[in-house]
Amino acid sequence: MIRCIAIDDEPLALQLINEYCGKISFLKLEKTFTNTDEAKAYLQHNNVDLLFLDIQMPDINGMQFYKNLTEKPPVIFTTAYKDFAAEGFNVDAVDYLLKPFEYDRFLKACYKANEYLEFLSSQELQLNSIFVKVNYEIMKINLKDIELIEALDDYIKIYIKPNPVLTLMTLKSIQEKLPPRDFVRVHRSFIVPLNRIEKFSKTKLWIAGKEIPIGSSYSSVYDQLLMLSKTR
Repeated sequence: MIRCIAIDDEPLALQLINEYCGKISFLKLEKTFTNTDEAKAYLQHNNVDLLFLDIQMPDINGMQFYKNLTEKPPVIFTTAYKDFAAEGFNVDAVDYLLKPFEYDRFLKACYKANEYLEFLSSQELQLNSIFVKVNYEIMKINLKDIELIEALDDYIKIYIKPNPVLTLMTLKSIQEKLPPRDFVRVHRSFIVPLNRIEKFSKTKLWIAGKEIPIGSSYSSVYDQLLMLSKTR
């Protein structure tokens, strides 16, 4: 079942999406929003698989709203303006629905979303290790063995037992290799595996007795950890 929400400043547009979702067995429309602040607060405390998101809204452009999200669920943009189509696909949108759209077109977009989510799920199941360059060799590292990842200038330090390893790459590049449901960046210098966290507060967390700061730019991490602590 795909859990989704819809965000649009027009109540009639949300009513139509609600009606269409009710006809599709693999969709569950959890909530609808006309206010983006309320939608953002909901996303910080709830897991969502898919967004239906209008672009032209009075408080914020839907495209900008999506770019500003810390965690970005797959999105289907809905708008009356076809000029935004190219930009929508630039942020890896699943689809782009031009208003007014019929049920058949909506259904097609939802099938695309379903296929995409199934692909992501299969990739996560397959991903249990990564390869990194250590000195002049390529080394396999099992994800379950990683205790912590730390940025050190041009290198990153991957803490594994018995000895940590250094590899020449950026924190951003290794983050792209890691499953986002298992690893989270909490600071410009640290990525942590969620299952290794022993305790946490709004400003720091602890792994293997080591204190790790939560950066001011990553304040939403606390809400994410709080939500995970209730579900795990």
